Amino acid sequence: MRRKGFRSGVIAALLLALTGCQSGKQAKNSPYRLETTRQAQGMDQRVRFLVIHYTAEDFHNALNTLTDEHVSAHYLIPAQPPLENGKPVAWQLVPENMRAWHAGASGWRGRTNLNDTSIGIELENKGYSTTLLGKKFYPFPPAQIDVLADLSKGIVARYQIEPRNVVAHSDIAPQRKDDPGPLFPWQQMADRGIGAWPDAARVSHFLAGRNPQQPVDQAHLLALLKQYGYPVTENMTPEQARRVISAFQMHFRQSDYRGNADAQSEAIVLALLQQFPDSNN
Repeated sequence: MRRKGFRSGVIAALLLALTGCQSGKQAKNSPYRLETTRQAQGMDQRVRFLVIHYTAEDFHNALNTLTDEHVSAHYLIPAQPPLENGKPVAWQLVPENMRAWHAGASGWRGRTNLNDTSIGIELENKGYSTTLLGKKFYPFPPAQIDVLADLSKGIVARYQIEPRNVVAHSDIAPQRKDDPGPLFPWQQMADRGIGAWPDAARVSHFLAGRNPQQPVDQAHLLALLKQYGYPVTENMTPEQARRVISAFQMHFRQSDYRGNADAQSEAIVLALLQQFPDSNN
């Protein structure tokens, strides 16, 4: 018992010292002393969002792009991560405490300029090809998703990122972006504790026996999507409105993401709003 108490005291002292160093960021030879025993209550995490992207190019070109002076991301994960000592390798390109240039003009839950408050992860993926039938998106290999899930789980835990704040680039910039596209496994990620996914029973409740494709009022659906977090603005053109709805569907109803305002989309967003109430975060 004595030995256990001694070890606990040593550990507590080390943690206290470490906390003081991290809080004050003060060098040993500093000409002044920082008093840190009183900490303000009005503070919170800078990082609030985790944004998932695809590269739309191969790993070599993506690495060059993401390490020049115009665009960057915190992490880059190859389609087939190489193994080093039996562990898959991902690339960290920007420290988490630094801002990366991955989100661009963006908005989510009333916030803009999400580069300031997010961590961005790029996945090597060709994106899509344009065919006579429209865009053909490409899937993500399981090994890549496994690395992403492990990496994301740590990020979510470190910054206490809410499920609603794990988003696609297309969620926060629906007028410009499609990534990571409708083949990204959002439900699988949510099953691993990363991000949001609608509960099927709640969706059925809000669908209330209606045909899933039954048209609903577009303005009402957009209002619900704005409440959830999507950047919906006044006087949107029909095409802009369709792109917001399509972005939502690519995330949460991947079987049909044509951007139609329908009963199933309405039921899904109502279920999500009930599952993940707004915390003003």
